Amino acid sequence: MVVKQTLPQVVRLERDVCGTLELAEQHEWWLANGKGGYAGGTVAGTLTRRYHGLLIVPLQSRLQRHLLFAKADAELLDGDRVTPLHTNRWGSGAVEPRGHLSIESFRLDGRMPVWHYRLDDLLIEARIWMEHGRHSTSLAWRLLENPAGREVRLRVRLLANVRDHHGITGFENNSPSSQTSDYGLNVSHPGCPTLRFHARCGEVQRADYWVEDFDLPVERDRGLPSDDRHLCVGHMTFPMHAGHWAGLTASIEADEPAYYMEDAMRRFQARDLAMLTRAKIIAPEFTQAPAWIDQLILSADSFAIHHEQGNGRDAVVAGYPWFGERGRDSMIALPGLLLTTGHYQQARSLLLGYLPLVDGGMLPDDFPGDREAAQYNTWDAALWYIEAWCAYFAAIKDLPSVTYAWPILQQIVGHYRDGTRHGIRMDLSDGLLRAGEPGVRLTWMDAKVGDSIITPRIGKPVEINALWYNALQTMAQFAHAVKDESRAKEYTAMAATTRAGFQRFIRPDHNGLFDVLDGPDGNDERIRPNQIFAVSLPYTPLDLEAQQNVVATCARHLLTHAGLRSLDSGHPDYRPRCQGDVWARDSAYHQGTVWAWLLGHFALAEYRANGDAEHALSRLEAIPGHLKEAGLGTVSEIFDGDAPHTPRGCPAQAWSVACILEAWWKLRRAQAQDHKEHHHEQATQAA
Repeated sequence: MVVKQTLPQVVRLERDVCGTLELAEQHEWWLANGKGGYAGGTVAGTLTRRYHGLLIVPLQSRLQRHLLFAKADAELLDGDRVTPLHTNRWGSGAVEPRGHLSIESFRLDGRMPVWHYRLDDLLIEARIWMEHGRHSTSLAWRLLENPAGREVRLRVRLLANVRDHHGITGFENNSPSSQTSDYGLNVSHPGCPTLRFHARCGEVQRADYWVEDFDLPVERDRGLPSDDRHLCVGHMTFPMHAGHWAGLTASIEADEPAYYMEDAMRRFQARDLAMLTRAKIIAPEFTQAPAWIDQLILSADSFAIHHEQGNGRDAVVAGYPWFGERGRDSMIALPGLLLTTGHYQQARSLLLGYLPLVDGGMLPDDFPGDREAAQYNTWDAALWYIEAWCAYFAAIKDLPSVTYAWPILQQIVGHYRDGTRHGIRMDLSDGLLRAGEPGVRLTWMDAKVGDSIITPRIGKPVEINALWYNALQTMAQFAHAVKDESRAKEYTAMAATTRAGFQRFIRPDHNGLFDVLDGPDGNDERIRPNQIFAVSLPYTPLDLEAQQNVVATCARHLLTHAGLRSLDSGHPDYRPRCQGDVWARDSAYHQGTVWAWLLGHFALAEYRANGDAEHALSRLEAIPGHLKEAGLGTVSEIFDGDAPHTPRGCPAQAWSVACILEAWWKLRRAQAQDHKEHHHEQATQAA
């Protein structure tokens, strides 16, 4: 099959957005390099978060990332006239200069951010990209229109730093040393790799002065320190010729070559084209996919990384910019990020890489900094791990890998049945898992303010036991595959017991399922989205009527265009918006806030309950519009519970992208199968 592929052109913003500072700052671009490094900023070019920058990379440990290259302030030199192409916010409230007023348009060419600046009769294009597998960022400019043939140049001020991307500081004790070379500038600081700026033409000038008092309004809105500073380490000046690219690369790679801009740009785009082609060859459902699905396929690649330290295992970044690796998020996201797109080898590497991390039957969720122990503080991560193995085996039937993992997978089930950390144990009376300790957050509804757990769920949570039932069914399937028939009988019997016990979750008032059974205050009747997993996962413990009731309850009380609310809007604890300082945001996190990753699960559950793939696909129709707001070309973590459901939280979230992409793929496949069966039925009747 020959697949002719082009890069998606889903995101395009015109002057009405780009030239309005408030709007241009609400639209952010994000890039990643597959090694845990990233870059990001606003369409306006301002810094509004502590996480905005052009080169942010892990240094001492896997995801202990540091900001190294903060900003490149460009200005056009036209004779004696200097015209800024950049914008800065200052602590005084001033916005100066106002280069965003010259932005004629912004778009994503696939994943690559592209700006057009109109300066009278001059039209300038600017692009940014990151080299995959290398800690480097390239910036390029070219003249598209210069009818008078004027001699113009571009001068770029280079702002550097060495700070944790979560913090706001500068080079704390002293400035780095710097050294110029032909078309290059090397910046060195103790304990940090040398930051190299290089180009193939132009002039380089060293500098050493602080640019103080950058204002970060998003951090202020989050109740966090909102002023920052960066060190100007130099200037680069390039001649600008119509149709020719000029620019620079910032890198900490010791062997960074001086690429021609066109070659490096084409290499970046060729990789994206190859990924799209691969996905369409492996999964025919993507062949006629709309452009927004192509965009999500590219976005999915941004979250998969390869750790070079230690054993060099593959991993998933939970979200950009502030999240690192999380066990739960990785396993939930793996099918959508890696299996639907055909990255089977990377999926295998990730799954096998977690085997040595299993301890007491549990998978770590938090991976702290260098030389700090992983935290075993979630009890659903190991169950999602088995679910990820189930999806992997369904995709490619890799029996040798399942056989290799089989002893560890048995340990997980054994520990959960017999008891492990945090009181996790199967109740022999009903086959359901229970756990919980005061002051400990164990499920995905894990917000904690100080010592207070906002949504304590001690007892038998519904999604945990839906996952437990699926794990037992998967283990019975695996036992047959590896010819362990005694285990197959054992797990089949356990699953039957759990299925019978799961019927206790069905509410007598026909409002779906209880959220938690046998808690300190009895059964929890709050209507939450956790019940949807009892229908969306591969194995359901519910009959069709109960499935339909769960879907109808979630649709009536929780469904929005962006996802499911985390609490019924009619409940007294409901919080309509997730904004404000840390306490305000964390206390609203699971009390009504909409979660995008649940939208995919709802769509799959609705199809299972009602059998209408086309209608289930329609639940995803708002996502293309969302790709043009907040984190451009990707999907946000959360949204406000009340309309207009403003995007909040992390602007690029792995499981949001993954679950929507996986749901679309499965539903399109189901739709194709339904059409095939319909045509077959018509042909049979005609015959």
